[in-house]
Amino acid sequence: MPPLAADRTRVLGGLLLAIAIGYIVLVHWWFTAPMLQLGDDIVSLRDEERQLQSEVAQRPEIERRLAQVRRFEAGNPGFLPEASRELASAGLVQRLQQVVSAASPNPNACQITAQTPTDAPSQDRYQRVLVQVRLRCGMTELAAVLHALEGGSPQLFIDNLDLLSRRSYLVNATDTSVGLDVSFDLYGYLRAAPPGAGHRG
Repeated sequence: MPPLAADRTRVLGGLLLAIAIGYIVLVHWWFTAPMLQLGDDIVSLRDEERQLQSEVAQRPEIERRLAQVRRFEAGNPGFLPEASRELASAGLVQRLQQVVSAASPNPNACQITAQTPTDAPSQDRYQRVLVQVRLRCGMTELAAVLHALEGGSPQLFIDNLDLLSRRSYLVNATDTSVGLDVSFDLYGYLRAAPPGAGHRG
C-alpha cells in the first residue's frame, strides 16, 4: 500500500475511533441511554395502566358479589343476632336458661350451677362468643338440653363436654336428685363487622 493511502487509512480509522468515543461519551450516556430507559419506563407504565383499567372494569362485579355476601350474612339465621360481644354473651346465657327450664317440668331435674362468659380468641373469620357452662342434670334432661341448644336458631355449638356421674342417682332410680355433673363450652358467632366499623384510635 502506498504511504499516502496508508496515512489516509490511519487518519480515517482514527477519525472513526474518535467519533465512536465521542458518541459513547457525549451522546450515548447523556442522550441515548436515558431515552432507552425512558422507553422502558413508558412500556412499564402502559402495562400498569392496562392492569388498573382491567381492575376498574371488574369493580362493579366485585361490588355486586360483595353486596350478595352481605345480604346473605344479614339474613343468615345461623349468626347471633346481637351487634356486640357483650350483648351476645347475655343472649347466650338467656338462651341457656330458657332451654334448661324447658328440659323438665321438675326444676330440680336440671339446674345451672355456673355460666361464665369467656373471651375466646380464635383464627376464625367471624368473632366467636363463648360461655362456659356447668349443670347438674339427669341424663334425659341433659340430652334434651344439648339437642335444643345445637338444633335451634341461631346456630350454637358445644365443645369440651365433660360428664361426671353422681352415685346417688345410680343407686336409686326413683330419686329426684340430679344424676350428672356436666360442663361444656357453649358458643356462637357474630356477623362480620361492616368495613370501617372497627375501633377508632
